Amino acid sequence: MIVALLFGGLFLLIALGLPIALSIGLPAIGAILAPGVFPPEVDTAGLGQTIIQLLFAGVDSFDLLAVPLFMLAGSIMERGGISQQLIDFSDSLVGWAPGGLACAVIVASMFFAGISGSAAADTAALGAVAIPAMVRQGYPPAFAAALVAAGGAIGVIIPPSIPMVIFGFLTNVSIAELFAGGLFVGLLFGLSFMGVAIWKSLRHGYGTRRPFSLRFVYASFRKALWSLGAPVIVLGGILSGIVTVTEAAALAVFYALLVAMWVNRRLTWREMPALLVESQVIAATILFIIAMAKVFTWLVAMQQTPAMLQSAIATMALPPWGLLLLVMAGLLVVGCVMETTAALILMVPVLAPLTVHMGVDPMHFGVLMVVNLAIGMLTPPVGICLFVSCGIAGLSLGQVGRAIMPFVVAAVAALMVASYWPPLTTWLPSLIYR
Repeated sequence: MIVALLFGGLFLLIALGLPIALSIGLPAIGAILAPGVFPPEVDTAGLGQTIIQLLFAGVDSFDLLAVPLFMLAGSIMERGGISQQLIDFSDSLVGWAPGGLACAVIVASMFFAGISGSAAADTAALGAVAIPAMVRQGYPPAFAAALVAAGGAIGVIIPPSIPMVIFGFLTNVSIAELFAGGLFVGLLFGLSFMGVAIWKSLRHGYGTRRPFSLRFVYASFRKALWSLGAPVIVLGGILSGIVTVTEAAALAVFYALLVAMWVNRRLTWREMPALLVESQVIAATILFIIAMAKVFTWLVAMQQTPAMLQSAIATMALPPWGLLLLVMAGLLVVGCVMETTAALILMVPVLAPLTVHMGVDPMHFGVLMVVNLAIGMLTPPVGICLFVSCGIAGLSLGQVGRAIMPFVVAAVAALMVASYWPPLTTWLPSLIYR
């Protein structure tokens, strides 16, 4: 009964427009302090102290330091002028294909994904440059906005990935292994989106094509060389084990400053205070959600919800593949109506114990969960990539929402491949770490 009231209160407050952190925390805090939930000998002061301890414990982790650091690195690189360099280099590689610039934007999204770990940051950074450029080449504005949003969602699949950091923190699964597991899945998503772009461009005659030129490749590569070094340093350091994820995030900040200030000369020290505040407000929002969700998930665990769920699953007698399909379908729905960080923190404690019944490796499931919720970033009503792209293009949610549906279908197909072909996720981590 208490769990039903918790989730009912959560969705009611979300529907009323309250911030997601308060929507999560207020029902849980109210239930903890309500008479009759805990034995009478537990006084209100003791429960209040428990709430404070849970809030602190929710963010008391060295791994979570990577969240504000990656957000800062992404903001510096975005302001530092690397978006145009990455798009130009990507265009030199794939601009000869049908829908050349559209494909180049997806390739640039995959490069940018290796820097920030944030889908919203990637969408904003590339959208401001890519959407006007695509419109000038004859692409419909709605298609251009949809393409940029789809590319932005790759930002949490290709490492580094803030949602993967959060999943690893919640489950003690190696974050480095999660990063390695997401690499090929992110590439599959990128190829799938490029396939949609080529198909739409051939069918409707979108865009222009440029002849392939090694000279253009070399010239654009020279300009983008320092920018391309960021994902190489960050991913290389993490996957090789030279640095931890948090240390790699700090390294990304220093490298971003180097490129933005001394190489591209697009950022000054005078701009840094505003940039720090802007990036850390977003990071603080994520950490506040995590802290509030700790109270919520603690109360859910106290009500023996995971055990009840496992018992219900056992009575359904589903085969492992059927249970995995059911969980993936449920997460697709959750991703449509709930912000990614909140969905992870609320659903991971409930679903992670089911990996044994689904017959999947916990690391594999972590990647699948992040990928699944990334698709939710492309769908109304809370798709963050969709909203950012709509804002940049100046279009309504309905216009871009219709244009993005082929990309959503391609993403779901890629998710099914990743779900039922485990080597796509598990081969690289097993090669490096096991």
